[in-house]
Amino acid sequence: MPQAGPMPNDFIPLMGMATGIVSMLVIGFTIIKVAQSQIGQAIARRIHGKGAADPELRDELLELRDQVSSLEHRLAESEERLDFTERLLARGKAEAGQNG
Repeated sequence: MPQAGPMPNDFIPLMGMATGIVSMLVIGFTIIKVAQSQIGQAIARRIHGKGAADPELRDELLELRDQVSSLEHRLAESEERLDFTERLLARGKAEAGQNG
């Protein structure tokens, strides 16, 4: 007996392919729009290594590094003074205990 028309099962693969094509077009369009936007350009500069070329940022980074170095030096001096003070106090207590 001949078929009267296409069966519903014949449309399922066709709709799946159409959905895939439409999805790929939407994804491709979105990627192109993002790449052309400022975000895409910033990502491209970052990939090419040109993101940190701003002289103001470089100067600020160098200044902050100098400040950190200075603070590390001051902290080391404070720790040395604290150790010296602790040794003096410990020696003073030991001498007081021997004399008392």
